[in-house]
Amino acid sequence: MKRTGSAVWNGELKTGSGTVSTDSGVLDKVAYSFGKRFGDDAGSNPEELIAAAHAGCYSMALSNVLGGEGMTPEKIETSATVTLEMLDAGPTITAVHLVVNAKVPGADADAFQKAAEGAKTGCPVSKVLNAEITMDATLES
Repeated sequence: MKRTGSAVWNGELKTGSGTVSTDSGVLDKVAYSFGKRFGDDAGSNPEELIAAAHAGCYSMALSNVLGGEGMTPEKIETSATVTLEMLDAGPTITAVHLVVNAKVPGADADAFQKAAEGAKTGCPVSKVLNAEITMDATLES
């Protein structure tokens, strides 16, 4: 399976701008710029898209791990915060923090935490990121 995204950039780094798109059309020439990425300008940027992808991937991975343990989630909500830092080597994604809230009827808290950790390391997006990944996982009653 292969999925494709594309980008077009016009101009120099700080005053230029670009767009990102996906073959599915979910993103179609969504604008991004230096100010949106490194400043406070409103709009999307690559790190925000990575955060959304990680949150979605993790939620699916957790559902899979829970299912393998005989637990059926009613709802899994995940947010991911990507940290971009300016290092000597240049801008670097150094960390991702996942916040997970799940409603899993009948789940044991310890079994849930074990599943949550397994999903964190097993999620394909987690595997591709060269960053520290931390997590707060809460089982709703």
